Amino acid sequence: MTDYGEEQRNELEALESIYPDSFTVLSETPPSFTITVTSEAEENDETVQTTLKFTYSEKYPDEAPLYEIFSQENLEDNDISDILKLLALQAEENLGMVMIFTLVTAVQEKLNEIVDQIKTRREEEKKQKEKEAEEAEKKLFHGTPVTIENFLSWKAKFDAELLEIKKKRMKEEEQAGKNKLSGKQLFETDHNLDTSDIQFLEDAGNNVEVDESLFQEMDDLELEDGEDDPDYNPVAAESDSD
Repeated sequence: MTDYGEEQRNELEALESIYPDSFTVLSETPPSFTITVTSEAEENDETVQTTLKFTYSEKYPDEAPLYEIFSQENLEDNDISDILKLLALQAEENLGMVMIFTLVTAVQEKLNEIVDQIKTRREEEKKQKEKEAEEAEKKLFHGTPVTIENFLSWKAKFDAELLEIKKKRMKEEEQAGKNKLSGKQLFETDHNLDTSDIQFLEDAGNNVEVDESLFQEMDDLELEDGEDDPDYNPVAAESDSD
């Protein structure tokens, strides 16, 4: 007859010596304890961790122990689900033998896989970001490749903008034509014409000074006969004298 109590006590002693820093007894009846499992550290010291809680059933190891995730760090929900499935599979495969060390070792390996997956995912994300940055830089320097579709789209937009500019220019020219004044209107409205030559002459007409000395000897001049006659012809007169 199997002494389940003896086998359980012996395993507890072995576990405490194997995991001195992570093994903690929670209760003696029924025997319950926790073991903290941590992944191996990577170059950036990033790790994932879980604390497993085990409770012996009455007929352990012929029956599977009770187990649960007591706490965890840096694990996703799907990671926890995978760990629980792994524990169930290992417990079923190891019925009849003390199995806690085997279960903890399987979880340790799983955590290492999870860390590798995180590392791979982050490297892929980094490469993707670098690729997107490189493509953005190429697009900045080389522009968008011309296709029939984007050319027609650009041309339609360009033609619409050009038509709008023409309409605006025609409207401005039409408005300018309406506002253009005739010569008469310019003359009537231009205040600068107040100082025109006509106005100047009109203003100066009342202030003309005459130098009378220019005419003082007019009376002394002796005009030949007939010179004061408007019909006088000096050539004919000279002929008559001959």
